[in-house]
Amino acid sequence: MRNDDTAHERVLELLSEEGGADESSVSRVAAATGVAEARVWGAGHFYSLLGGEPAGVRICQGLSCRLAGSAEVSDELTDLGEAHTSVSCLGQCDRAPVSLSEDLSLVSHSGREGSVLPDDSELPINLGGVPEASFTALARARTMGRETLLNELEASGLQGRGGAAFPAHVKWRAMCAQEEAERYLVCNADEGEPGTFKDRDVMLRRPDLLVQGIAIAALTVQARETIIYIRGEFKAERDNLEKALSTHGEHFEGTPVRIVAGHGAYICGEETALLESMEGRRGMPRLKPPFPTDAGYRDKPTLVHNVETLACLPSIVEHGGEWFRSQGRTEAGTKLYSVSGHVNHAGVYELPLGVTLDELVNAAGGYRGTPFAFSPGGASSGFLPISHRDVPLDYGSMARVGSMLGSAGVVVLNDTVDMAEAALWQAEFFEEESCGQCAPCRIGTLYVRQSLERYLKSGDPELLDLIDDVAWEMDEGSICGLGMVAAEPLQSARRHFPDAFGKRTDRRHP
Repeated sequence: MRNDDTAHERVLELLSEEGGADESSVSRVAAATGVAEARVWGAGHFYSLLGGEPAGVRICQGLSCRLAGSAEVSDELTDLGEAHTSVSCLGQCDRAPVSLSEDLSLVSHSGREGSVLPDDSELPINLGGVPEASFTALARARTMGRETLLNELEASGLQGRGGAAFPAHVKWRAMCAQEEAERYLVCNADEGEPGTFKDRDVMLRRPDLLVQGIAIAALTVQARETIIYIRGEFKAERDNLEKALSTHGEHFEGTPVRIVAGHGAYICGEETALLESMEGRRGMPRLKPPFPTDAGYRDKPTLVHNVETLACLPSIVEHGGEWFRSQGRTEAGTKLYSVSGHVNHAGVYELPLGVTLDELVNAAGGYRGTPFAFSPGGASSGFLPISHRDVPLDYGSMARVGSMLGSAGVVVLNDTVDMAEAALWQAEFFEEESCGQCAPCRIGTLYVRQSLERYLKSGDPELLDLIDDVAWEMDEGSICGLGMVAAEPLQSARRHFPDAFGKRTDRRHP
């Protein structure tokens, strides 16, 4: 670790207990930790849940909520004189339009609960099933031996389900090869990609699978401690996890597990930004290499996986790697697909990896209106035309059509949507959530948003002429994926829907 002790790690927790970062609280936290006031202030004001004045009602401005009328909700509260703040995606896209109270509880403007498939014991995760307490997979893992388990993991073909799709067994073998005995396991539950809410559903419906998966991973890589970094806005999810850990704690055999709450920063879904946040700093991504498996939390070997990846482990151990692989169609395993927007039953559907958009939406009750476009993997994946509805929703196929599956946060848009405005909504998100560390990202996200606003106001397409050059700079010069993909919603929309970006005579300001 870059400090003499772990005092720095207490900074954000203490600021949260203080109710935020103002002059007096920063002074007290600095005195308690020995960290300079400037650093405490900078860390606190990096996070939306710590810095600034009380927000009042937080109204989500993510793509799905914008499609469902979140702007109208904001106007309604303005007319009523109620304090409110427009915020980035809150990870509740199935309930759109969503708003949270100051204590982060859902309020009356929210839509209905999302849907899942009915109970089916043949599914690896089975969100519709009943949580179980036998932990037979963990018991089996203890008798398998490390190498056997690693071989099964490799045979399963499991890729990280957080978006990067990196083979899980490669990370595990890198961890097991470390000479350093002080090792950590980190569960990334800071789900923030717009359109994505699958990890939230796992924590609400099947926390038993996550807890058992954590125990299996910690046992295999010999982690000294496990930390679950959960999104700060996930209040009910955290309560459910704490209950599950209390119920099943004996299965960890003395290996401590603790929950660390995030404080409102999308960038902390990036694994190294998450580690920085866990150490009490601003969540700014680190340069790689070194990778976390070599130097992660406290500069020690650290295995980082997201919730869905860990929840797959019990079925792999229980039924074998080849069984899990066979559950997929074009690639290994099932996938938790989040789907929202213009569909009848938004929710999380566990389907074979490689189903098409039509098959996914059929599980979600069909389209609302005439489908026109979709985002296959959250805001980072940009937009595709509905003509790609028969392309398999898997990692390789999406890459071949110039997009990405990412976290499989699918948002459907019908033909009532102005694609230029949809691109603007995504651009606003990336500008708001850029950590500001890289000049190409910090300046580029601002430029993309301003260019779209000027275009929509003037109707002059020449205002977008430099977008491709700026996007190239962002892709080449950014440290992490946010800057690399932040222009993709606009670029893909211009590529696939050129008619939406021509000369406009109906000038309007969004």
